[in-house]
Amino acid sequence: MVVKIGSSTVVGADGKVNRAFIGDLADQAAALRKLGWRLVVVSSGAIACGYPVLGFDRKPVGDLPSLQACASAGQCIISSAYDEEFHARDLLTSLVLLTRHDTARRTSYLHARDALLRLVELGVVPVVNENDTVTVDEIKFGDNDTLAAIVARSVHADMLILLSDIDGLYTADPHTHPEAALLHHVAGIDDHIREIAGISSSTQGTGGMVTKLHAADICLGCGCKMVIANGNNPGNLYDILEGKTVGTTFSEERL
Repeated sequence: MVVKIGSSTVVGADGKVNRAFIGDLADQAAALRKLGWRLVVVSSGAIACGYPVLGFDRKPVGDLPSLQACASAGQCIISSAYDEEFHARDLLTSLVLLTRHDTARRTSYLHARDALLRLVELGVVPVVNENDTVTVDEIKFGDNDTLAAIVARSVHADMLILLSDIDGLYTADPHTHPEAALLHHVAGIDDHIREIAGISSSTQGTGGMVTKLHAADICLGCGCKMVIANGNNPGNLYDILEGKTVGTTFSEERL
């Protein structure tokens, strides 16, 4: 299982890591391991928690060296939080930083895949993020939804779960359309679904619903189920694996 965590879920508005969330995730990972599940985490949030500690009052958009510095400082903070919370549950984590260059070239892609698979075999929980400290537009994923889908495909994951600040895909933007309904199952990505995604956006981060649908397209193409769920709801990994209706599930099979 690959779990992707958005910036607004893992980092609070004050720029501090949400340790309670990571602790709950570690509890679920420990319990799910006993059921035979292995976890890979794709975590955003390095820049979001890096810029406050470097003295910026907001994300330094348009200033690439400053953004890279924020990513470098923030990645240490994020990684430490995962390491401490998972270690407290007798789980070992590792850090894997990737760029699009690492997955576009077949040799690099295979090396990255083999490293991830070996880490999982050894009982480690890899924490993956884009290497924002060295990326420029030419080699940048641009969003961790796409990165998570590529990771899920590379490790032959059964499921990708995207945890963010939204409940799933709605028929319209629920902030402006109170009558909007949550879609519990999507069997394929067509023009209608893309149109719905185009009017939805995340309140924080760089992904939004458009990139989540792109991730779903990748997953559907390799037989991996994908779920969009709200990361603020504790225990949702349990509920998803138990087959409960949580968020929006993308799969070719009928639920």
